[in-house]
Amino acid sequence: MPDALHAALATPGLIWLCLTIGAAGLVRGFTGFGTAMIFVPVGTQFLPTADVVFMMAATGIFSTMALAPSAWRECDKGEVSTLALAAAVTVPMGLWLMTRIDPVTLRWIASGVIGLTLLAVITGWRWQGRLGWPGRFAIGGGAGTVGGMTGLTGPVVIVFYLANARDVRRVRANTIIFLAMLDIVIVANILLGGLADTATLWVALILTVPYLITTLIGKRLFDPSLEKLYRVASYGVIAAAVISGLPVLD
Repeated sequence: MPDALHAALATPGLIWLCLTIGAAGLVRGFTGFGTAMIFVPVGTQFLPTADVVFMMAATGIFSTMALAPSAWRECDKGEVSTLALAAAVTVPMGLWLMTRIDPVTLRWIASGVIGLTLLAVITGWRWQGRLGWPGRFAIGGGAGTVGGMTGLTGPVVIVFYLANARDVRRVRANTIIFLAMLDIVIVANILLGGLADTATLWVALILTVPYLITTLIGKRLFDPSLEKLYRVASYGVIAAAVISGLPVLD
């Protein structure tokens, strides 16, 4: 057995990480988002933030293989591409901030971002107005910065873009493709920056197995007519992850 794989299997809390990523896969499969909001609060209890950010992006790339073909046909390609381009420019800044901020502070920031996102969506906050080019670049750039810093690639888009009243199928497709593009950018930046080692890659591969399985299950369960049920279930899982990941509970 390779030393790196042996080290990966000895990762603290690996069983909890697998269970959490499995729950996140279900939510991702039938909503198109939510993985990081579920996994990050739990993952950062056991691993350095850099490892969690890398694992989120790496597993996201693999899981998207099951969702991307249909999502690509349904998404607004121009809008998603603009968001992704802006995010790609700001990811390095987010990763730089991650290496400079205290890990406990990063956990509080992540919990705050998730909590505010969840509150905005639950209370029915809606973006009023048309999202022009400047708005798309600002939202994509914000997603890149927050994603690189904490691994939370989705919240900025969910609040300021996906919260807009639109067709649920189009929203889901846009989110899947945008997050896939952003995951690729984050992984590339982390590898080029030497922020991940082989053992971390093995952990990401291990987590990909339950994540891919539950993502496929979630995709199978997706039915636009059951949107309210999906939302309630997703909110409950995300809230539980946030509460469990609060540094004050350590």
